[in-house]
Amino acid sequence: MEHCVFIHTNHKQIVGAHVAAHALRRFSRNNQRFDVKLIELKDHAFFAAREGQLYRRDGMQRPWLNNDLQSFTPLRFMPPELMGYEGRSVVIDPDIFAVSDIWDLLSQDMQGKAIMCRARTGNKGRFDRCLASSAMLLDNKQLSHWQVEQSFNEMFEGKLDYMNWICLKTEARDSIGLFDSEWNDFDRLTPQTRMLHTTRRRTQPWKTGLPIDHRPREKFNAFPPLAWAMKARRKLFGEYAFLGHYKAHPDVNQQNLFFGLLKECIDNGTVSEAMVREQMRQNHVRHDAFDVLDQTPPLAPV
Repeated sequence: MEHCVFIHTNHKQIVGAHVAAHALRRFSRNNQRFDVKLIELKDHAFFAAREGQLYRRDGMQRPWLNNDLQSFTPLRFMPPELMGYEGRSVVIDPDIFAVSDIWDLLSQDMQGKAIMCRARTGNKGRFDRCLASSAMLLDNKQLSHWQVEQSFNEMFEGKLDYMNWICLKTEARDSIGLFDSEWNDFDRLTPQTRMLHTTRRRTQPWKTGLPIDHRPREKFNAFPPLAWAMKARRKLFGEYAFLGHYKAHPDVNQQNLFFGLLKECIDNGTVSEAMVREQMRQNHVRHDAFDVLDQTPPLAPV
């Protein structure tokens, strides 16, 4: 099929990925026009081959850990390759949930751009800032230079910085357009939201109460001593020492959306109760998930 939505994920966010896939189908009136596929870390051996090796991130050296919550992020550049550099694709993180018809994005006029996304911070016109590659609309034919294994290996060879790659700073600026921020709405659920991104990892609704298992940044230009302290913490006590636990989401509507979608996934068999319980056992899903499901009201029909 010429159009596909990809959700990239790893073992720690697999429940979120299945919920995201269900949301795409639930809210679309054009399901016959596009595919939905997962891209999973476990299916690409070059990640495992680099376990524990140092790569370049924010100008610093960090060990690559496949067990980190965010280890899937380089996979967001894989859709053009998977589609033979033909057609169009949308790629989203596993913590992004459609609340409208994704076809409206897939069929959007790209005005000749290879990539469309949103600015991560600041004014839309500020291309010198980091762009949010967590949700992208891609013209695959124009992205034949995206070869993920090669770029991934270049991080370990000192040729590529992870943050420059993820922020799309390695792309020609005139090849990137900006779509409405509601297609990647950061922790905001309003009537205008098209896709909700629960980007504040500390309050992701399915993680509440679990020990934090993602690595914080270690570069703070405004206050370097904080960076030194964070690096010392990691070196002396381990990657996740003293980071605390995931907190409850401050917006009950966002929690209800996720668990309402998960409840539908369990009802239609795309996620099994056994899978959720196993993810709870592995500390990937909050331990009171079934209590929360029982308390979550059903979602309104589309």
